[in-house]
Amino acid sequence: MTGILDLLAESPVLLLFAVVGLGSLVGSIRVSGFSLGPAAVLFVGIFFGSLDPRLRIPEMIYILGLVLFVYTVGLQSGPTFFASFGHRTLRANLFVLGIIILGAILTYGWVWLGGLDGPSMVGVFCGSLTNTPALAESIETIRQLLGHAGATAAEVRLKTSTPVIGYSVSYPFGVIGMLLGFHLMGKIPRLARKSEEPASPGQSPGTILAQTYKVVNPGVIGKPAVSVLGEQSKHGLVLSRMRRGEDTSLVYNDTVLQRDDLVVAVGDAMAQERARMLFGEESTADIQSEHKVLDFRRIEVSDKHVVGQSIQELNLPRMLDATITRIRRGDVDFVPTSGTVLERGDRVRVLTWAGNLDRVARYLGDSVRSSSEADFLSLSLGFVLGVILGVVPLPLPGGGTFALGFAGGPLISGLVLGRIQRTGAINWGMPYGVNLTLRQVGLVLFLAGIGTKAGDGFIQTMMGDGGVLMAAGATVTTIVTVIGLAFGPRLLGLSYPSVLGLMSGLQTQPACLAYANQREGADSANVWYAAVYPLSMIAKIVLAQVLAARLL
Repeated sequence: MTGILDLLAESPVLLLFAVVGLGSLVGSIRVSGFSLGPAAVLFVGIFFGSLDPRLRIPEMIYILGLVLFVYTVGLQSGPTFFASFGHRTLRANLFVLGIIILGAILTYGWVWLGGLDGPSMVGVFCGSLTNTPALAESIETIRQLLGHAGATAAEVRLKTSTPVIGYSVSYPFGVIGMLLGFHLMGKIPRLARKSEEPASPGQSPGTILAQTYKVVNPGVIGKPAVSVLGEQSKHGLVLSRMRRGEDTSLVYNDTVLQRDDLVVAVGDAMAQERARMLFGEESTADIQSEHKVLDFRRIEVSDKHVVGQSIQELNLPRMLDATITRIRRGDVDFVPTSGTVLERGDRVRVLTWAGNLDRVARYLGDSVRSSSEADFLSLSLGFVLGVILGVVPLPLPGGGTFALGFAGGPLISGLVLGRIQRTGAINWGMPYGVNLTLRQVGLVLFLAGIGTKAGDGFIQTMMGDGGVLMAAGATVTTIVTVIGLAFGPRLLGLSYPSVLGLMSGLQTQPACLAYANQREGADSANVWYAAVYPLSMIAKIVLAQVLAARLL
């Protein structure tokens, strides 16, 4: 055993891959449908660090992983974050924000009433709400504050390891407690209603349907399609094709609808209900399976001139006689709106004239290789901007300064650049699959680094305040879960499946969303998860930084 420890101590690279590999193995083990996932790398890192104080992964690895992780999170969340403040979603986000603030107040109360270690409780806050970026930000904040105060390297190492311990003892119940709350409170008849609310935010990832309608509503006859759809096009309703007499064609914005026209509407169930009210009645005519005149194909978006352009800016119907009826981004299909911006790696379903598909494919790129590669120029520039933003001292009232650090700077840079998408010839976005891969690499590097650093003090903490820290984390998770599930349906007018999705987004926890989908089988859980996830992520990061500054 001593020989193995000596080998690991002498080879940080070997130690890194041992921690990441074993952590991935442990994280893949499922018990009753639950697994730790990437978080298991943290626990394996703590285990190795507790075996021998020499087992430390270099700090540069930890910083690289941190910057890579938070930047890609911001880049992917940017468009949704800035678009999630409509009237209905604003209420939901304010509700979630209030619950997260309550979690921070409860954490502060444990320190004030129980006399617990402040940095450890910051980790408890992050673990009870299962948010690793918040943990990263709190550690960076503590490191900066101690550095400005002239603390020694040993003091900095000790204080930055205690949040990791608090996180590790509270994280498991942060997941399990929320799932248990979903199960138990779902048995309350008053809460577990499943009627759907009348509206849902943004682009729904629900089942997409294509239905033919006959135009008989006098209110739309004689009007162009663009004015008929109006606001409906912003909610994911697209007209793909139409038949007038014996002629089948695409539907353009200036196409004037006439009585008895047959039009095909594409959208989810709620969009189809709106289409039925618009046009008058459903038709059994099957004009979707006719491929002699019009045909469709899934095409990969990869051309750099197309990436970052909105559907409206591309104006494919007039440029190429083609219409995009749906987009697959990652694992989700959705119906685009005029403002939807195409990202590299999107797989778009294009409807056009038979024989025109190759021309459209060349225009969009249709290169799997190109859409799977990272643009290292934009990635590097984004990193540079984020790091500069993180190290620049910002003034505080009273003459002091603070910096956003290696977590806050790249996060803000990613959010803004993700929202901008394009600056001249530079596309800031990246394919969903590439983003996810880089994010996971950054996450495991970060978790492995902080895990080995915290391992030395883990056993001592567990023998001391470990049980109290676990109880504190369980309290925060339980109160947050109960309040969200009890008051969410009444205050927001949401069904119970929707509230499960909303609470999964509050917890920024995919395991909770998976349980909600499996238990309820409702697409609304996905919708509300996506609606509150970005703000929940940012709020927990900011509050972790505030707690770190107040409790140090």
